[in-house]
Amino acid sequence: MTWFLLAAAILSEVAASLSLKGSETNPALYAVVVVGYAAAFVFLAAVLKRGLALGVAYGIWGASGVALTAVLSSFIFGEAFTLAMGAGLVLVIAGVLLVETGSRPAQAATTEKGR
Repeated sequence: MTWFLLAAAILSEVAASLSLKGSETNPALYAVVVVGYAAAFVFLAAVLKRGLALGVAYGIWGASGVALTAVLSSFIFGEAFTLAMGAGLVLVIAGVLLVETGSRPAQAATTEKGR
């Protein structure tokens, strides 16, 4: 359920961000912006309440949001998506994976100290 909530937070934030761009020509999309960002924070708060570490949750949320927004905006709005942008996204995602895998030994050590 935690991963489902995190995916909902990511998709809500991406929808809001894309709607923000789309609101340039369709002001009615401001409603989607407000609801999308509010939903993203509600879902992210639910993820944190379920125990996922803040650094991991926020890293995945942020990196996934950036990647999806960049890719989808190139399709929806015809914005450029260059090789350098793709490499940057790969590096961001790799960084998040390092944070996630690096937090596991720290969580195990914290659990050991609590015994």
